Amino acid sequence: MTVKPVNSAILSASALMAELAGGRPPVLLDVRWQLGGPRLRDAYAAGHLPGAVYVDLDQELAGPAGSGGRHPLPDPEAFGAVMRRAGVSAGTPVVVYDGGQGWAAARAWWLLRWTGHGDVRVLDGGLDAWTAAGGAVTAEVVVPMEGDFKPNPGAEGGVGLLDADGAAALARAGVLLDARAGERYRGDVEPIDRVGGHIPGALSAPTSENVGADGLFLAPDVLRARFAGLGAGEEGVAVGVYCGSGVSGAHEVLALEVAGIGAALYAGSWSQWSADPARPVATGPTPQ
Repeated sequence: MTVKPVNSAILSASALMAELAGGRPPVLLDVRWQLGGPRLRDAYAAGHLPGAVYVDLDQELAGPAGSGGRHPLPDPEAFGAVMRRAGVSAGTPVVVYDGGQGWAAARAWWLLRWTGHGDVRVLDGGLDAWTAAGGAVTAEVVVPMEGDFKPNPGAEGGVGLLDADGAAALARAGVLLDARAGERYRGDVEPIDRVGGHIPGALSAPTSENVGADGLFLAPDVLRARFAGLGAGEEGVAVGVYCGSGVSGAHEVLALEVAGIGAALYAGSWSQWSADPARPVATGPTPQ
């Protein structure tokens, strides 16, 4: 298996505390979000990490729902404007957190990496881990100095992006992981999209299995072993991930990154694939 050196895509609450007290504190983005639930700007207003700026996933980390799926990628220029408003600059470290699940934070991490920011990390365990470690929260809302970040989608050294045709091809020629719950992969239930099942050739790899009971990512070697069992990380084998709408799939890309394995995201994911009657659908526990 070929793996990259273990990187710093995530950091602990204690490590973040040390960085915030240092000479080069990171920009903090609060991206708390709830699938199908209310927007959490009010939760941010009630208490957040000191200095954090709120970013709304549905409105600012995704474009309008439609042919691209339920959470298509935002317009890069609009995304860049949001990041600059939040104080993000090209040379400034960024730390993203959410309520603890990690999906929304991973989505912001993925977008920043895809658009060329080279120093962005996710707070492992999110706000829950921060408060458990004794971190302070505040209701004070700050307006940061505008940043200078200019998005460069597909920048060298970033993360990869797949479209529907690319995902279909990768399912046959490489490893395509389905990050949804196993019952949705099998097609036993489908609470959101037009039809249940999975992309033919894709392997079931629920993103919930990337973290422990405490909500923290499993150790890199444990994650590496998990993904190796699915064929990810082998020499010359490309890896891709999809989910329901490109949110939890970003969390799986992050987990692969923690394990030292590069992977691309099919951002349209099942919400885009299943909406097209011409796309084949597989059901059951096996890839076919």
